[in-house]
Amino acid sequence: MASPTTLDAGVRPDAPSGGKTFFGHPRGLATLFMTEMWERFSFYGMRALLVVYMTNATSGGLGMKVAAATAIYSVYNAMVYLLALPGGWIADRFWGARRTVAIGGGIIMVGHFMLAVPFKASFFVGLAFIALGSGLLKANISTMVGHLYKGPNDPRRDGGFTIFYMGINLGAFAAPLVIGTVGQKIDWHLGFALAGLGMALGLGQYLLGSRHLSARSDVVTSPISAEEKRSILRKAGLWLAAAAVFYGVLAATGQLNVNWAVWPLSIAGIAIPVVVFTRIKRDKDLSPTDHTKIRGYIWFFAVAAVFWMIYDQSGSTLSVFADNSTNLSVFGWHFPSSWFQSLNPLYIMALAPVFAWLWVWLARRGKNPSTTVKFSIGLLMIGFSFIVMMLAMAAATGGHKASPLWLAVVYLVQTVGELTLSPVGLSVTTKLAPAKYASQMMGIWFLAVTAGDCVAAVIQLGLGDATGSTWYFAIQGVAALLAGAALWMYRKNVIKLMGDVH
Repeated sequence: MASPTTLDAGVRPDAPSGGKTFFGHPRGLATLFMTEMWERFSFYGMRALLVVYMTNATSGGLGMKVAAATAIYSVYNAMVYLLALPGGWIADRFWGARRTVAIGGGIIMVGHFMLAVPFKASFFVGLAFIALGSGLLKANISTMVGHLYKGPNDPRRDGGFTIFYMGINLGAFAAPLVIGTVGQKIDWHLGFALAGLGMALGLGQYLLGSRHLSARSDVVTSPISAEEKRSILRKAGLWLAAAAVFYGVLAATGQLNVNWAVWPLSIAGIAIPVVVFTRIKRDKDLSPTDHTKIRGYIWFFAVAAVFWMIYDQSGSTLSVFADNSTNLSVFGWHFPSSWFQSLNPLYIMALAPVFAWLWVWLARRGKNPSTTVKFSIGLLMIGFSFIVMMLAMAAATGGHKASPLWLAVVYLVQTVGELTLSPVGLSVTTKLAPAKYASQMMGIWFLAVTAGDCVAAVIQLGLGDATGSTWYFAIQGVAALLAGAALWMYRKNVIKLMGDVH
């Protein structure tokens, strides 16, 4: 791979030129757009099949209990976001963003093909590979989009990220329709293999189009010293050896099962954000104002964790409900349950421009809701979605199949909540971040997803056979509604903690 100096000697990929562009943007955006589209195609296609395959006991699935399958899904999703932290660190210290994304894409592809092998051990190892590769890719590909432009004031920058965001949702929309159909109608493992093929296509075009990327994507911003590398490898080796011995003993004694992986990872996913915020609060380099803003940010983080705890069950408990308790025929036309997973990206593509316009329209009239109010609305919406699920579950009792409109409404309500909370959360994270932690705070924001998913896994394992029941949805829905109401009531106190941030 050419060095930044060598690349700078020619025409820089992010420099304006009379050559070809991608809708008026640098050609490198087309490369990253297609890479992310295919990666999301593989990820969401596999996700649409994951829990349905694990719980299926009649046509080649793993025949697992719903609680175990949904907990595995929750922990897997949590690890994808948790591993984004070391993924960004690896790019900064070892390989640079461009190489890290390539390696991550390769690991994801291998993981999907491992899921295509009809062996249970290969299935779980494949999930670990996909989580690891996603952490490497997810942490850096958005950064590379930013590298294509001349700083934050480039007028094309926001439009470029909007186009990139559309690639994410196009891949997420098409995946369940294609991979879900193949997996459920023809063969589970052929569906997983199709996800691997999607990632292979994305990786291939990424490598072919990498010459159009910015030279900055090659830069290792904080190269690790030889002494640091030896120390890290030594510590990592000791931890891996200890884990290998521990799990080896469990396997040798016949005690090894999925719970020995799910429980430790769930506890770690909840504990790590606590440790991170404790370290920040104890940092004496921060000013009193910084400490006050962090106290305010913890409110948003906790609310976001509750939100993602429910929202990310779209691919687990809601997927099981779609497969087992929903009428999958419309006017005599039958469709796979995995198709419901396409509703969220479809709603996002339809509603995101509406919300972008709405906030601007309200701001011009001095009525734009504050960040705390938007978070409250998001949490109230996600809580209400599980109240609707409670009613849907009640409608499906006694052997009856619920109308598909129930899930269509649930996904619509959740998408409205997401568009109210998620973009605002990204914005407030950058605004409240102390200067010392400016680069790390976005990774900390993603820890809210990790914490929420891990709490969901603990709930699912703790409730066992009650997972997915009417009161399962009712309790979480009511809890989210109460949390949203509490934030609304204390919004003035939170706004004071935010200081000069509005």
